[in-house]
Amino acid sequence: MESEPTAELIRAQLRRLRLAANLTQEDFGKQVHFSGSQISAIELGQRPFDRLFLKRADEVLNSDGLLLGLLRIAELHRQPHFLRPWLDAERVAQQLRCYHPTLVPGLLQTEHYARAVIRSDDLLADDEVERRVAVRMDRQAILTRPDNPPILIAVIEEATLRRVDESFRGIMTQQISHLLDCVQRGGVLILVIPAEVSVHVGHAGPFTLACGADGDWVGHLENHLGGATIDRAEELATLHARWDGIRSVALPKGQSELLMKEVMESWSTI
Repeated sequence: MESEPTAELIRAQLRRLRLAANLTQEDFGKQVHFSGSQISAIELGQRPFDRLFLKRADEVLNSDGLLLGLLRIAELHRQPHFLRPWLDAERVAQQLRCYHPTLVPGLLQTEHYARAVIRSDDLLADDEVERRVAVRMDRQAILTRPDNPPILIAVIEEATLRRVDESFRGIMTQQISHLLDCVQRGGVLILVIPAEVSVHVGHAGPFTLACGADGDWVGHLENHLGGATIDRAEELATLHARWDGIRSVALPKGQSELLMKEVMESWSTI
């Protein structure tokens, strides 16, 4: 659940905050639905903690999200080294442009949709699935940060919105509703490529472009092994050209929103 040495810091801060609140392990345990012995085991590193426990602990100890924030740092350090440059670029981006030929982009996924997508990998244990879902949800916080959130432009395929079966219908209805909410909130533009556009340059694969405050762009290519961060000028020029080609076959903003509403209503009324 957690990684060292951040886990040691979390346990130390948990104990410090509990003592500062004048709570015994037994009293604190009652408030977070744990026994005193379980709290002792967590503080000693003999029992793992998870996000739900730390969220409750932050609430009980009035720690302003400190413990959960430390866990997010631990999770970031667990990301593969090749992904960290992209995560840094994504975190400080002023503008993001993303396209995926078969899925809703991760920054716009609901928790249920993300869980279904991640769980499709049979090699992942349940706790790893939940960890990855949590990381994906945390990454979305950049879209609602109070200080200069990025503009996100996403292009998705109509076929992606309609690729559902009976068991997935509720998840997809909720997902499209979330997309429309993101657009209404502002700062997010979602364009849809209609099904009648059968072939276009974007089918070569998903990618995202991020522009920082300095005006420099960084790209990220997704693949089955994780992905690659792109910063060479000639490769970025290719991705920008691909982006222009993809956007040129997408419907305008208003028509894209109408299509999303039509698809959502078709699934919610079946």
